[in-house]
Amino acid sequence: MTRVYADMVADLFHFGHVEFLRKVSALGDFVLIGIHADDVVESYKRKPILTMEERMSCVAGCRYVDEVVPNAPLQVSSEWIEQNGIELVVHGDDMSEEQLKSLYQIPIDMGILRTVPYTTSISTTEIIRRCKEAKP
Repeated sequence: MTRVYADMVADLFHFGHVEFLRKVSALGDFVLIGIHADDVVESYKRKPILTMEERMSCVAGCRYVDEVVPNAPLQVSSEWIEQNGIELVVHGDDMSEEQLKSLYQIPIDMGILRTVPYTTSISTTEIIRRCKEAKP
């Protein structure tokens, strides 16, 4: 059984997230998803709109996910990999090689990082933009 791990924010859960999780699940037998804490996300983007519990519940409800853990580290360490029995780490292909190396150097060195195509037609940022433009 291959334990596959991916981390995410999962704010305003949408079909792009579902597609990502579907692609992750195709790479193994057990899908473990780590959800980043609000302060971690805010350090590089913006504070999530949904709470940690809401984001975890959305991801846990997806049929492609077997387990969800809170407070996933931004940088995947060998300790995190060992602690969670991770055999494969997956991320979307929306990061530069430099960004991937800064966050996933350990899985890269171990030869266990895979990327999957990012769904470009939707994003949380796009949903927020649409909400701001919507007329009451």
